[in-house]
This record gives sequence, structure tokens and C-alpha cells, in this order.
Amino acid sequence: MSRRDLLAYLQDFAWREVAIAAVPAPVVAAAQTPAERAAAPAAAAGEDPLAAADLAAMGRALAGCRRCRLAAGRTQVVFGVGHPKARVVFVGEGPGADEDRVGEPFVGRAGQLLNAMLPAIGLARADVYIANVVKCRPPGNRDPESDEAAACLPFLKRQIELIDPEVIVCLGRVAARHLLGTTAPISSYRGRWTKWAGRDVLPTFHPAYLLRNPAAKREAWADLKRLRDRLAAAGRRP
Repeated sequence: MSRRDLLAYLQDFAWREVAIAAVPAPVVAAAQTPAERAAAPAAAAGEDPLAAADLAAMGRALAGCRRCRLAAGRTQVVFGVGHPKARVVFVGEGPGADEDRVGEPFVGRAGQLLNAMLPAIGLARADVYIANVVKCRPPGNRDPESDEAAACLPFLKRQIELIDPEVIVCLGRVAARHLLGTTAPISSYRGRWTKWAGRDVLPTFHPAYLLRNPAAKREAWADLKRLRDRLAAAGRRP
């Protein structure tokens, strides 16, 4: 997806506040080579990811995770990426093929769209933290099964504790289902602020859904403006 394609997408359906200068050029991350993966710091044998003192240590401890069946088909664990003390954590459902190859969440077409959406509300990818409900790719990009999500959710919750964000944004119904415990259609509650573990949570559409359903862009833009307003009202951290 080119930069101008992203701009045209954003400016359609009421995204006309977005200037072309605010839309970053798409970045295609390079996959880690086997040598790079081998050179990465290894976790101590038996290290508990939930006892890790920081995100880096937790990521190392999870690199060899075999807690559910998804481990059998993955290339690598896709832990998360972003600012370790971000004000906002975005939560998706699980890695796709591009994410599994690269080892970073939201690097495909949906990730390019998310990267373009963030500057429209004064954020950059480096300002936020991005993670998923499950950290290994489900076969065929299917939804995570309940037991797979249950095996991985403690690690997502620990990531959120370590980051200590002001806001969590659930991207899509799968993230909302497993974090908020709702099975209702996301269209029935997107854009409505709720709470999880004492934190403000805003459910909205997944960027991949927006690519498939362009008519939903107007609603997604309204949700992003709610996020922008909440952050502005809260002020910057000292």
C-alpha cells in the first residue's frame, strides 16, 4: 500500500482532517535472519516470563514458549513492540503471516493503515505499544481458540502491568472478547469507553476490518477522535 493510497483511504469518508505530511511512508520491516535470532540474548533456563522485571526480559523468557498448540506452526513468537511506558496500548488478535515472518505485530497492510491513522491524532508508532491476544500465528490466520487465548492472556496482562498505560485500545471483536469478556458484535459497543483492571478501554474496529469494509471508516475516525480527546484531557505525563 503506497503512501498516496493510504492518504486517499484516510481522506475518504470524513478523514479529511489528515494532511499528507502526517501520513508516514509505509515501512516494510525486514525479517530476522536465523543468525540474528540465534544471536539474540537467551532466557535463563526455566525463567518465568510473568516474573520478569521488564518487557525485554519477558520477551526473552517467552521466545521458546510451548504453552499451546500454536507453537507448533509458528516461525517465532511475536511478543510486542513500542514504547515501554506508552500512554496507549493497542491490542489486536494475533500475528499474521507477515508478523510471523518479521517477529513484530502489525507490519502488514493492516499495520500500514494503523501507522497512518496514528499521526491523525498526534501519535506515532514509536509513541504507543502494540501487542496481540496471542503471540503465535494461528493457522490460516483463523481466530485464536479459547484455550490458546487463555494460555497467552496472562502474558498480555503482565505486559500491560509493566507498561502501565492510561488507555487500552481493543482492535476488533477478538481482542474485546478475550480482554473484556464480551461476545456481542463490536458494532454494538465500539467507541464506548469502558474499564478493565482500572484502566480506560476503548474498543474499535480492527484495521483489517476497515480495509475490507471501507464504509466503517467514518465510525473508526470518530473513535480515534475520542481517544485523542481523552489523551488531551488527561494531559501529558510529567
